[in-house]
Amino acid sequence: MQHNRAGRKLGRTSAHRKALFRNQLDSLFLHERIQTTISKAKELRPLAEKLVTLARRGGLHARRLALRDISQEAAKRLFDEIAPRFATRPGGYTRILKLGQRPGDAAEKAIIEFVDFDFAQRRAEKKAAEKAVSEKKESLLEKARRLVTGKGGDKEAGAKADEPAESAKADEKKAGDKKVKAPKAAKPAKTAAPKAPKPKAEKKGGSTPRTPRKAGGA
Repeated sequence: MQHNRAGRKLGRTSAHRKALFRNQLDSLFLHERIQTTISKAKELRPLAEKLVTLARRGGLHARRLALRDISQEAAKRLFDEIAPRFATRPGGYTRILKLGQRPGDAAEKAIIEFVDFDFAQRRAEKKAAEKAVSEKKESLLEKARRLVTGKGGDKEAGAKADEPAESAKADEKKAGDKKVKAPKAAKPAKTAAPKAPKPKAEKKGGSTPRTPRKAGGA
């Protein structure tokens, strides 16, 4: 008889199997829907639902217990967004949808997702995220082009920026030329005032005659 043989080995060692389920749980809590084989989905479903029940309990201890099996980002989404949606649901948080056989090895494929998964909303969120990523890439490419072009790119950008200012100045100049200029008022002619005659300086000692000296001196 076969005893204590519950669970599937999935052709992996215990460490490999644990790493596999950790990655799948992260993807399930981040995207709320993943595609895998039906055997893996059946093994993953009880693990995911136990973590959702743990997250419904809340608290620091529950969060630390969840971090043993999932990443910090997945735990944050599980406790903050997913668990509150199932606050009044007693169980059965996930469902498995069969997809048929895989072409390569004929393995049964399946989708595991949360029961309240909204495909349209997730699709819109995905498009918005892709648009934001593309805009970020375009801005990074523009910065790289500016760095590659160096001063030439800056000069071209400056010339393009100066073109509207120059055109505005030219328009203002044309408009000013069209305006009729008013004639300037003639200034009154200045009349020169007559200059007063300067008084003549008198010669020193001109009126007193000098006495002649005697010959031979005395």
